[in-house]
Amino acid sequence: MDPQTVRKELLDIESSTTPPDKSPRYERLLHSILEDSRPDTLSQNLSLILDYLLDYTLGIVASRPLLARFVGALSSVSYSDVKIEVGQHAIDLLQPRIVAFEEEDAKIREMMAATYEAQEDWLSAAKVLKDIQLETSQRKILDDDKIKIWIRIIRNFLEEDDTVSADIYLNRVKTLIYKCQNQELLLMFKLCSARILDARRKFLDACQAYLDMSFSPIVVEEERMRALSSAIVCAVLAPAGPQRSRTLAKLYKDERSVQVDEFSILEKIFLDRLLSPAEVENFSKRLSEHHLAKSADGSTVLAKAVIEHNLLGASRIYDNIGTKDLGVLLGLTGEEAEGYAARMIEQGRLSGRIDQIDQVIFFDGGDGSGERTTAGQADLVVGKELRRWDSNIQGLAEDVERVTTLLQDHYPVRRQSFDIEVFG
Repeated sequence: MDPQTVRKELLDIESSTTPPDKSPRYERLLHSILEDSRPDTLSQNLSLILDYLLDYTLGIVASRPLLARFVGALSSVSYSDVKIEVGQHAIDLLQPRIVAFEEEDAKIREMMAATYEAQEDWLSAAKVLKDIQLETSQRKILDDDKIKIWIRIIRNFLEEDDTVSADIYLNRVKTLIYKCQNQELLLMFKLCSARILDARRKFLDACQAYLDMSFSPIVVEEERMRALSSAIVCAVLAPAGPQRSRTLAKLYKDERSVQVDEFSILEKIFLDRLLSPAEVENFSKRLSEHHLAKSADGSTVLAKAVIEHNLLGASRIYDNIGTKDLGVLLGLTGEEAEGYAARMIEQGRLSGRIDQIDQVIFFDGGDGSGERTTAGQADLVVGKELRRWDSNIQGLAEDVERVTTLLQDHYPVRRQSFDIEVFG
């Protein structure tokens, strides 16, 4: 069916049919267009009938059911370009009358979003969805339906690596999620939260979110193991320190961890073993693009995490080490190695001190207190050494007293009386 025939049929319907009889004829014409139109004319024919369906002379009462059938027919079309072109034409026509056709506009946008998603055009899908009227008094929208649309927008933005826009809609979901009883929506919300935390490099929080998902009974086994893998990746990329050590211990003790590919690097990091470049390279192949993105100083998150881990591992092996030797161990210059050590000591993630004159780093053992230190760190170190010295002196004195008591018990000393003459 060519456009001229469709236009002629539409004019005939408008001129020779009373309003109550127009709807059946429009429906028959729509069916004929879908059945007989060629792929190159289908979009134009559908746009022609849509112009008449939304004509002011037809009236809202008659237009609304016809438009609903049109949307259903358009959704069944197998040509993606036709769906997008006609759908956009429908949105443009509905814009001046959006108050009367909010539900139909929402259905068209959802259909277009599904088409964009099938083409992996995530940004276009998010943009078409975010203009759906959800805060309106013209129709009742359930909270779960709002959450479903917002989460769909979030997921599309995340696929486009636009975490800023995704976070905006995540905050909207947070205002209603406490009312939600739908377990699937709750799970999707947790997944989106974890992915945003991951993308924003809040790896320890993301790790906990992924780990919680891996225990969810409504998730299939394959997805639970994938969530566990993501949790391990985030734990590995997290800054070295006491909090990460506790998280690594939790993951290492999980019996399921041995089943994932990341277990080998998890085991080495948990046991404070130094990582070789080959192991790091092999692990990097399983990371996402945002994990390998370079920061302002030209290094990646993975590179920093490995350097800090190896530095922490070196503190387990050595009591002290020169900055140049540490640089060789970490694959850095002496100044860069000293900078990493100073930063970790300052942030409370490494226990030790630096002698910049002799260029030696002294390790006290352990991961540090987890609290930031200040310029008074030297005083704290001196005070700690003095307390240790006092404790040793006290222990020695107690040992001497204990030996003296034992000698007195075995070899008691008898007192002798002496007569003393006093001369006047």
